[in-house]
Amino acid sequence: MAQQPDDRVLTWPNLISFLRLLGVPLFLYLFLVARADVAAVVVLAVGGTSDWVDGWIARRLRQVSRLGELLDPLADRLYILATLIAFTAREVVPWQFTAVLLARELLLLGSLAVLRRHGYGPPPVHYVGKTATFLLLAAFPLLLLAAAVPAAEAAAEAVGWALAWWGLVLYWVAGALYVIQARQLVRAVRGGEGGPA
Repeated sequence: MAQQPDDRVLTWPNLISFLRLLGVPLFLYLFLVARADVAAVVVLAVGGTSDWVDGWIARRLRQVSRLGELLDPLADRLYILATLIAFTAREVVPWQFTAVLLARELLLLGSLAVLRRHGYGPPPVHYVGKTATFLLLAAFPLLLLAAAVPAAEAAAEAVGWALAWWGLVLYWVAGALYVIQARQLVRAVRGGEGGPA
């Protein structure tokens, strides 16, 4: 049976999530200011591959918390957004790719605003969204590796873009699922108030 989240703050999973959040400005500094691309690859890879660690530890140690349920997707989203902005600035990815991903984020922000107006918090993370996030966070270090290390360019670029495109498609599928879920909740509220179902 799934553990119900509690109000604890000082847990191992939350500490990992905080460290992941600190990795975002570190990556931006290394990539955009210091131009230390290899170090930036390492930070990005650690931040991305540790995505599943906090959730696994939370379930294993029974340390699932409400704060953790907020921090984990926040860290994921910040890594994706920061990486997209940095990569677009240095032309690692085309602006069109960034625009399509940012459009999905705007769609979700609109859905969250509607949910909050009806008294709901953010919907639970869907496995499709987690898969999309994993693919994108795996793709970005490979694309950066392709740009930073000429010897690895061909293989890293091919695998990186394959993961990136699959991640983009699933990111939008997950976004559509969240919008449908939000719409169903709002319709249920209006139906309960005697409004149109």
